[in-house]
Amino acid sequence: MAKVKPFRGVRPPRDLVTQVASRPYDVLNSEEARSEAEGNPRSLYHIIKPEIDFAPGTDEHDPKVYDKAVENFNAFQQNGWLVQDDNEHYYIYAQTMNGRTQYGIVIAANVADYMEGRIKKHELTRRDKEEDRMKHVRINNANVEPVFFAFPDNTVLQQVIDEVTKNEPEYDFTAPDGFGHHFWVIDTPEMIATVTSEFERIPYLYIADGHHRSAAAALVGHEKAQNNPAHKGDEEYNYFLAVAFPASHLNIIDYNRVVRDLNGLAPEEFLARIAENFTVEDKGTDEYRPEALHNFSLYLGGRWYSLTAKPGTYNDNDPIGILDVTISSDLILRDILGITDLRSDKRIDFVGGIRGLGELKHRVDSGEMAMALALYPVSMKQLMDIADSGNIMPPKTTWFEPKLRSGLVIHKLD
Repeated sequence: MAKVKPFRGVRPPRDLVTQVASRPYDVLNSEEARSEAEGNPRSLYHIIKPEIDFAPGTDEHDPKVYDKAVENFNAFQQNGWLVQDDNEHYYIYAQTMNGRTQYGIVIAANVADYMEGRIKKHELTRRDKEEDRMKHVRINNANVEPVFFAFPDNTVLQQVIDEVTKNEPEYDFTAPDGFGHHFWVIDTPEMIATVTSEFERIPYLYIADGHHRSAAAALVGHEKAQNNPAHKGDEEYNYFLAVAFPASHLNIIDYNRVVRDLNGLAPEEFLARIAENFTVEDKGTDEYRPEALHNFSLYLGGRWYSLTAKPGTYNDNDPIGILDVTISSDLILRDILGITDLRSDKRIDFVGGIRGLGELKHRVDSGEMAMALALYPVSMKQLMDIADSGNIMPPKTTWFEPKLRSGLVIHKLD
């Protein structure tokens, strides 16, 4: 069963939240962070991207950069830009995009649940990225940024969300990207107890986004336990920061592909090869979006094509084989274009669906890429089924929007 706890959040005063809150560390580069933080000493980028306080080109993994994160984190607290709550709370964090709002519960998730598989993952992690975040957690002794979880819908927890969000939010603002962010404090002992006990009835939590942050947070907590001769199991380092959303609240959007060349084939030859395993329909010059599972959109030579995988080319009984990312990776990228490693092959790039089909068209029309392939998005059920089966999704399968805003609340490990 999922073990969670309330915690004394470290967070900005209401009048400073828009100055402090930032995008997550891994969705922008150093120069973009430097630009967004320009003229704003309260920006969380000074803690999560502290290389911006050094000359351009400074290695973000330099020890002095990690030290600067600690210096800035301490300064934020000393200056009153981040203040720790007096009591332990859960929080509600809601996000609005395109008129639709999703509501999550901010929790301290249990390290042992991660280590023992009760917090399930669907992606592989890279050790170098884990170590970077581990250093950040270790040196700050805090989870500065949350992980994005999903959990099976729960009637009682939904009632808690509905009841709390009737009240005036603690924070309520629209970020520069146009997404709304809303935040409430759960401060009644009865409701806090209900959240704790109800999560204990949920067998598994699922990482939706933030696999490296999850691994780093859990591994640091595990380290602290091993290094503490007086370890009891109830220390704050046994927990890490997460926002858990009911699965039905979440939408996974498409994660698309663009390829630089056709592997020596002429466009007509390429289409002929595709037709061996797909029903191909020319849709003309108007944008075409995949309409269902196993239907794909191809942009090539100024025209859009519908590709529908033929029966027998995929395995509906295989949780991985049924995925459109597997079908397209095997039958198009590997068999026709010779792309076998999506993580390292420089001939392929990936475009989150938030950028729209127009971005695919632009990348091809500019001459940078030869073709684009749009996929029907994975469902939350597919993600959870794969995690339950112990399998790992192929690379670049899921894209969640909106991203969690960092800096609304921080979890200290002591």
